[in-house]
Amino acid sequence: MNSQSTSQSRSQFTAELFQNSYLPMGASEVNAIMTVTANSDQAIPGGSSSSERLFGMICDVSGSMTGHKIEAAKAALIKVVQLLPTDSSFFIVTGCGHANLVVPVLAASAENKQQAVRAIGQIKASGGTLISTWLTAALAEFKKKPAAIRQALLLTDGQNDDSDSSRLATILQQCEGVFQCDCRGVGTDWRVKQLQQISNQLLGSTDIIPEASGLEADFQTILQQAMGKSLNEVSLRLWMPQGATLLFCKQVSPEIVDLTPRAQPVTAQITDYPTGAWSRIESRDYHFCIQVKPGNLGDEMLAGRASLICKIDGTETKIAEARILAIWTDDEAKSAKIDRHVAHYTGQAELSDSIQEGIEARERGQIDVATAKLGRAVQLAHESGNESTAKLLRQVVDIEDAATGTVRLKRNVAKADSMALETRSTKTTRIPKS
Repeated sequence: MNSQSTSQSRSQFTAELFQNSYLPMGASEVNAIMTVTANSDQAIPGGSSSSERLFGMICDVSGSMTGHKIEAAKAALIKVVQLLPTDSSFFIVTGCGHANLVVPVLAASAENKQQAVRAIGQIKASGGTLISTWLTAALAEFKKKPAAIRQALLLTDGQNDDSDSSRLATILQQCEGVFQCDCRGVGTDWRVKQLQQISNQLLGSTDIIPEASGLEADFQTILQQAMGKSLNEVSLRLWMPQGATLLFCKQVSPEIVDLTPRAQPVTAQITDYPTGAWSRIESRDYHFCIQVKPGNLGDEMLAGRASLICKIDGTETKIAEARILAIWTDDEAKSAKIDRHVAHYTGQAELSDSIQEGIEARERGQIDVATAKLGRAVQLAHESGNESTAKLLRQVVDIEDAATGTVRLKRNVAKADSMALETRSTKTTRIPKS
């Protein structure tokens, strides 16, 4: 058996596990991919689908936003406010060297929307950039609605002041688990890793909006996704036998997110990994790598049990589960095969790493290293059918042979193209159906 597929469902969730459970004698590393899918047009019974949603907008108003960027941002904020469902709530924080609560938490009634639009019209840009103060103000607002599905949108066009690094790390720890945050950088003067630090810790995304004219469309997409969330505070729970060690737990689709540092121990053998809120129709893939004590010939063990946990009607409920197995064999035909799902996402992780390392090498002037890394990225994107990433790579390198990863670095690369490749390097493609 090269791979196993198991499924279990509760409510509208299903879980499938893909792995080659056969290991050669002496092997101790078990790899598995679990696909969890929510698929329902109906509300989750007893879940958070009927609870309110709170959408927070955090907008940079530092001096560099002066001009067309602040006007475009204000227009985009107004559009989002106008589109908010009446059963939701919202607030607006602007930030420079300090935070300003422009609109406190309000229900999205017609009257309150008009009030917010008037307040947005008065926004002006000036000052520096201390993002920790912005998040501190947002956190206070989000805490007013502890039962709501809470989502933030943070927009900036510049770099956070280096003096704010320690305070930012502290406030991010306080925000973690309270709300999720999608970050957007407009223009090219912001740092990708600064925004990724925020979005990674707060279970959101980071992306570039090269031109201010694209703000309105992007903001609407983020709002639509936020309003589509229906189940709150969902965790991935992993049980492992005594003596087993987790090497890593990662979300690998729709993008790569390392959940390992988010571990929240439940017991000595059970650990939870928060995954944030889910939509009614959504699918995510997770990669587990577990180290176990090698067994004897023919031994079979349960190396792990992964499940999705949430609260339904106030009770902790298991909504999907899959079992991770290990069977030791001396049959090389069985143990030598790599499950194609495991192989695919291992390749996607290498693709992301190759892009990051290639961009960093290019910035350091290490042309040979950059060429090799980005060439490998082109090859991996070609092999996996990740056309969206391949398209971004073509803005940075001239491809002579995608199959072998033979490329030449382009001499004149627009900064926006390089930043787009960096910010989107963690987005993956699903394995093609056989």
